[in-house]
Amino acid sequence: MKANNPYRLDFPLIANSKCAYLDSGATSQKPSSVIARMEYFYENENANPHRSVYKLSENATVIYEDARKTVADFIGGSSEEIVFTKNATEALNLIALSYGNSVIEKDDEIVMSIMEHHSNLVPWQMLAKNKGAKLKYLYLDKDYNIPDSELAKITDKTKIVAITLVSNVLGTIVDVKKIADIAHKKGARVVVDATQATAHIPVNVDTLGADFLVLSGHKMYAPLGIGVLYGRKNLLDNMNPLFYGGDMIEYVYEQDTTFAPTPTKFEAGTQNIAGAVGLASAIDYLNHIGWDKIRETEDEIMGYALEKLNALPFMQLYVPSQRKNHTCVISFNIKNIHAHDVASFLSSENVCVRSGNHCAQPLLRYLGLESTCRLTVSIYNNKDDIDRLVKALENVYNKFKKYIER
Repeated sequence: MKANNPYRLDFPLIANSKCAYLDSGATSQKPSSVIARMEYFYENENANPHRSVYKLSENATVIYEDARKTVADFIGGSSEEIVFTKNATEALNLIALSYGNSVIEKDDEIVMSIMEHHSNLVPWQMLAKNKGAKLKYLYLDKDYNIPDSELAKITDKTKIVAITLVSNVLGTIVDVKKIADIAHKKGARVVVDATQATAHIPVNVDTLGADFLVLSGHKMYAPLGIGVLYGRKNLLDNMNPLFYGGDMIEYVYEQDTTFAPTPTKFEAGTQNIAGAVGLASAIDYLNHIGWDKIRETEDEIMGYALEKLNALPFMQLYVPSQRKNHTCVISFNIKNIHAHDVASFLSSENVCVRSGNHCAQPLLRYLGLESTCRLTVSIYNNKDDIDRLVKALENVYNKFKKYIER
């Protein structure tokens, strides 16, 4: 049973490849159903929506808006609260430059965790610098969680709390609801980066208490180049567009322009319609499997990986000890061997992991690290992938042993 995983056959690259692909946190592979749906769109449905009265264009409009509703249902919002972007990074920049720029003033506070991906850090850092606001960080305890004592940093001066739901380095699942409740009592708005969560755990904006939430399709079995900004409608309605041009307007005069309603006013120009279709198809795939089966499959592989890796005496793992607070990410190092050397050697044995700072330099600096290797488990991985990783790690250690033990 060790090598069996029925979902592997759903993913052409996984089914046909000889590599152990353990880098889904960077980008996931795509199931046949998503690939086929996008191919069908281009072969049979391709047209520019919102533009024309002929049947093909009208149908493309319906398809695009149906995709928006699929996303809304997936995270518990309404269609009017879903803005399509090219990725989560663009969505976070839109929030910072539009909403943030309109509410942040000198000496206001922006609070975030030290775990944030650069995409949910740099936009707020730039905003704080431009406005003379203060940036405050929630730091971690020894088990890589945010302790309650840190939440006192959210004060009456806090206007925005930007928080990840799942750390892309540590796999820590953050209690966003607890943070959001405190933030809202202080009058702050909460921006949730759900990028590393949406393929692994249910995400609901109301349950989380999110005022804004972002995700990237390519990390949840959808194509590259499609992302989502969720925002509560009353907030989006009062925000200015970031990009200007076709389709996002109502009327244009020589000296003035009025904008289309939310969410269209944020979607200037021709959008990635096929990407939206692919994202909806990926959500259909996740819904078809169901969260119980997803958790069961991924928890089994994660438990096996942690057991095998912890048994290697030369390994250092950076993960929370409580499985309930941890999902499908394991960062690790071989002691005294640089992460890039380890990842390069693993690549030579067809094992794919990430190495570097994972777009989280402040976090690694806080942990006293320069870089780590990172594996991420997904629905299509199996125990053979982990066995291949472990064998390759043993080979790495044996190859470098005489140098590091001098």
